[in-house]
Parts: sequence; C-alpha cells; structure tokens
Amino acid sequence: MELKRVVVTGIGAITPIGNTVEEYWNALIDGRSGAAPITQFDASLFKTQFACEVKNYDPNNFFDRKEARKLDLFAQYAMIATDEAIADSGLNMDTVNKDRFGVIWGAGIGGLKTFQDEAIAFGTGDGTPRFNPFFIPKMIADIAPGHISIKHGLRGPNFTTVSACASSTNAIIDATTYIRLGKMDLCVAGGSEAAVTEAGIGGFNALQALSKRNDDPKTASRPFDKDRDGFVLGDGGGSLILEEYEHAVARGAKIYAEVIGSGLSADAYHMTAPHPEGLGAMNVMKYALEDAGMSPQDIDYINVHGTSTPLGDVAEAKAIVGVFGEHAYNLNISSTKSMTGHLLGAAGIIEAIACILSVKNDIVPPTINHFTDDDEFDPKLNFTFNKAQKREVRAALSNTFGFGGHNASTIFKKI
Repeated sequence: MELKRVVVTGIGAITPIGNTVEEYWNALIDGRSGAAPITQFDASLFKTQFACEVKNYDPNNFFDRKEARKLDLFAQYAMIATDEAIADSGLNMDTVNKDRFGVIWGAGIGGLKTFQDEAIAFGTGDGTPRFNPFFIPKMIADIAPGHISIKHGLRGPNFTTVSACASSTNAIIDATTYIRLGKMDLCVAGGSEAAVTEAGIGGFNALQALSKRNDDPKTASRPFDKDRDGFVLGDGGGSLILEEYEHAVARGAKIYAEVIGSGLSADAYHMTAPHPEGLGAMNVMKYALEDAGMSPQDIDYINVHGTSTPLGDVAEAKAIVGVFGEHAYNLNISSTKSMTGHLLGAAGIIEAIACILSVKNDIVPPTINHFTDDDEFDPKLNFTFNKAQKREVRAALSNTFGFGGHNASTIFKKI
C-alpha cells in the first residue's frame, strides 16, 4: 500500500528557557541556560541543588483552582503546550473530523510529585489509609492524552508511550505511523514531564547521574566537554500537530516540515549505561535513514541525545561517525540539553521542535558551555559549540535514548 505523507502544522512548548515556542526558540538561538537553584522544594541537603525548572509558572493563569487540583504538573504542561499547538495550526475545531483526530503522548514517569506526596502523607500519618480521590488519575502517565482529548473532543487513537527518555519521540513515531496508514488525519503528538521533585533529584543522585556543579548551575550541563559530570534535570513539555499532507494542503495550512522517517532499536546491553560502541545508536540512525529513503549525505543537522554524561556522549559521537562516515564532518551537531537540561520523557519532543525550526529557519542552535576539548571526541566533528550557526538545513535528525536501552530517532525534512 502507498503510505500517506505526514507534516507538522502546529507547534506548542513550555520549557525551562521559554513558556511559548517563540520564547523557547529565541532562547535556543541566543544560547541561554535554564539551570538555576531549585525553587520547588528545599534542596539544601541534596547532592544536586539545581535544575532546569519552568520559570514564572502560575497554574491559575491557565486553569481554575478546582481544575488545577486535579492535574499533576506534567498533565498541566501537556494541556498548555497542546493549546498553543492547536492555536498555531489554524484548525477550525468546530468543523474538523474529531473521530479521525488522535492524541499520542509521551511521559517517562508521569505524576511523580503526586505519587511522592501521597506516599509521604500516608507514611507520616497514623496508619489510617487516607488517600486523595484524585491520587490515581493524577499520577498515571496516560492521563495527559486523556485530558487533552476530553478538552478538545478528540476521539481518535489515544494513548501514552513510555520508553524513558525516548518516550515523546516514540509518540511522534506512533502518530506518524497511524497517519501514514490512513488510520487518522490528524494527531496531537508530544510529551511532558515534571520530575524536579525530592524523589526525582534524590533518585537520580543515587544513580550518580546528575551534575553536582552547585557553585555554577548555568554551566553544569556541558555535553562533549572534558569536565562534564552528569546531566541537569528539567521540566516542561511540547506538542506537535501532525497532519496528513493532502489534508493540510486542502485547508491551506502552513507547513513547518515533513516527518520523513524514523527508527527504533534497543541496546540490549545494560539497564542505564549505553552500549560502549554505540551499537544501538548506530542502528537507530540507520533505520531512520532507511525509512526516509535517504542517504547520510541528505542530513545537515543532528540534534543529539547528548546528556552531558561521561559515557553517553562518547558512545553517541562514535555512532555518528560509524553511520555517517566522512559526511559526519560536514554535519552540524548540537545538544540543546546544554540549555534546557534533560526533560526525560519530554526531551524528544522539545528537541524535535528544535529540529523542525532549524529546518524552517536554516539555523542550528548551539551546544553551550564548552570550555575544554576532550580527546575522546573526533576533533573534526562540528558540535556547534557556544554559538548558533546559520546554514541550509535540508533535513535534521533527532536522537533520543532511554534507560533500558530504548533508542528512537526521527528525521524532519524541508517541504
């Protein structure tokens, strides 16, 4: 059967460096860090005392008090980003066929704060089992697409993808597949996370995964730098309106880019560490190129997973050289996590947005916080250190890799 084409017609975001798409994109190109001391709880006793939180956020600006109490922060971010994406798409929500309009959402954890608070309340009480009646529906990871569909009346496929830090990339891939197969015309695809909590910081500290650069948070996320010491945890979310190409053309929609290919693979190696030779990362990029019908020479920019961990950055750089060969030295490579921190299940969507806007605007956001070269990396690779670079971006590839060895990549192309 002939697969249908899928395009991006709407974008929304709420991130540590901007609460709208425009703010987010401008901050990326300016190279601004979103890292700062944690404000949501007293982190003074934690090994890591900073994170990339969403700034100047007041739920009462978006929800009435009664509604906000029923929504974990990750679901609030999901609804806010999706409202922006729908508005940006120019869709007439009164006339669109909502039976063929789905929601596929990614979340690596879901309502962590809700779970944490309820467990603490029970553990510090008198043993009487008193739980908030909204405990379960606030906490479960699949509630975000449920709320989106209820608000907008979207009756197409509706579920959550959970693959750790690859979750929202999986959401984009699944949504693209359903549209390609003719199962729906439109889909909200995205992800959100709100793990900057005592449990989130404490848990990742116990894994020795987070940077402990408490004296200088803004420079703590430094992918591909010799002195990188772990990632910076971030909160937020992003949303895309994915649409069947002919459907978009028929209504005169603006089109940002085409979702041209994707890949999925597993490291089959370790619970948290990447394959040391980047085998899973190599495979997932190869599969994405094959799915797109592209050669390595067709890609101009890779937004890497690039978390600022000692092992992960090396494995990914090896994988890029392994897949792209000599063309690797013609690529722009950047890790926007150097600015946003690591949004876990929402990392893939906000990095996909960075790729889409790079394709649209022919500019590559930087990898900030580079101070010292590391001999582990091929010096001929262009990591777009410290300053955005203008160039034609015909197609961009976005990589996301999750605990458990889950790898997912997507390619966005000019149209």
